[in-house]
Amino acid sequence: MPRSTREAARSLRTTAQEQGGYFTAKQARRSGYDYPHLDYHLATEAFERVGHGLYRLADMARPENEDLIRLSLWSRNRADEPQAVVSHESALVLHDLTELLPNQVHLTVPPGFRKESPPGCVLHRSALSEGDVEERIGFRTTTPLRSLLDVAAGTTSQEQLEKAVQDALDRGIVRRSKLAAAIGRTPGL
Repeated sequence: MPRSTREAARSLRTTAQEQGGYFTAKQARRSGYDYPHLDYHLATEAFERVGHGLYRLADMARPENEDLIRLSLWSRNRADEPQAVVSHESALVLHDLTELLPNQVHLTVPPGFRKESPPGCVLHRSALSEGDVEERIGFRTTTPLRSLLDVAAGTTSQEQLEKAVQDALDRGIVRRSKLAAAIGRTPGL
């Protein structure tokens, strides 16, 4: 735990910068801010409360995809580790592999995840490997290959799926050989 106010502020700012300006009450406490400190900084408008146990530094610019950062922080387990990974059609949008804009955010969570889905979200339960996930600022998303496989197993139209696959191949973000091998290992495709 930091020993001075300056160290606490530096520690919290470092954490928040990695998450687009957002932080949890637990992260603030680890940085050296107890609840009275949080209340003080909320009153001075240095911090903004954006949800239960979720805050952001008021002086930081709002990040792109802030809704996905908030969902990642919402999904943290008791060890304060994010559980949700942006996936399916939502991941295709992030990878610029579709022109469609899904009306809900698709997240993949571990099979034992117990929280209720927030409004506007669809939760898919699956154990993702490290190779299926890539880091973004403040959240994680499935790789282009995993995103294509998830969408292929869902309800996306064949036309949209074929366009997404062709775009991924044309741009070189998915290799034909890896796609073929993954399809061969995926039952039902």
